[in-house]
Amino acid sequence: MASSRKKVIVRRFLPGPLWGYLPAAGLVDPGPPPMLDLLDLGGRVQPVPLADVKYVSYVRDFNTVDQVNPERLLRKTFLARPRSEGLWLRLTLRDRDVLEGLAPLDLSLADGWATDAGVHLIPPDVRGNTQRLYVPRLAIEQLEVLAVVTTPSRKKPLPAVAAEAAQPDLFTLPLPPDARTN
Repeated sequence: MASSRKKVIVRRFLPGPLWGYLPAAGLVDPGPPPMLDLLDLGGRVQPVPLADVKYVSYVRDFNTVDQVNPERLLRKTFLARPRSEGLWLRLTLRDRDVLEGLAPLDLSLADGWATDAGVHLIPPDVRGNTQRLYVPRLAIEQLEVLAVVTTPSRKKPLPAVAAEAAQPDLFTLPLPPDARTN
């Protein structure tokens, strides 16, 4: 079954971004050396060494006119505590660039670490052009977990037996002692 490919902009440590298409999951070819098989805008598969990749931005549109910031990733850190649920991470990359994002609170985060591939993040500004980021493990110098953001806990409803025992019924008359034995 063929996987769907998404629009991406590959930001490298070398100058100049690359535009193309990559699958949403399983994008790393683990062969030595690890590579990304980028389907470029001309329809050719271009191998990109994972060691050269700074991050991959899954974008809404390519914006090929802008050579400086085509992914329009204006905010790389959160201004305050995020409201969405997830693991709030701060990544320091090899070139001392700092990225923050929310990683999912499920096993997909551990899958990336198990294969030593990298981490998928939701960027701080989700209304911009960049919808999601992929940062390869080879680009990360330091990873900090800032917080685990969850939804506020709700009070659980009391079981029916506990609710009845909590407050006696005020409007029932007690039965006479001889009526209870029957």
